[in-house]
Amino acid sequence: MTYGLALALLGAALAVGLAGVGSSIGIGYAGQASAGAMTEDPENFGRYLILTALPGTQGIYGFIASFLIIMKINLLGGAPVQLNLAQGWSLFLSGLPIAILGLVSAIHQGKVCAAGVGLTVKRPADSMKAMVLAVFVEFYAVLGLLVTIFIVNGIKL
Repeated sequence: MTYGLALALLGAALAVGLAGVGSSIGIGYAGQASAGAMTEDPENFGRYLILTALPGTQGIYGFIASFLIIMKINLLGGAPVQLNLAQGWSLFLSGLPIAILGLVSAIHQGKVCAAGVGLTVKRPADSMKAMVLAVFVEFYAVLGLLVTIFIVNGIKL
């Protein structure tokens, strides 16, 4: 394995790994709040479920980015592309926008969703307001994914 290929694979691993860690932490925050809320208000399980699931999207974005990098180097198609060091660094760096933004935004989205669960317990009709607030945090993960996609597509192999 060349250093270029190793760097590209590290970029793919960080994209899915860090975004996935952020999602699991964010889901943990929202899930804990939801479990506590259901002891008082089990009828709103569907609303709690949506708020709990929202921070999981960053992990999906990281998976998409990782898949794009893996496809770019033809890892699933047989023999991977021979990458020089500059190409490897480029693919490594292409995974960082979603890796970093996915990690941070999922954690903070989980906190917003946990607060939204508290709002839903007291005012179930306002649960959509909580979801809208959580989507604002999501926006930055979407930007990270888009930048990753643009960079991966712009790299010439």
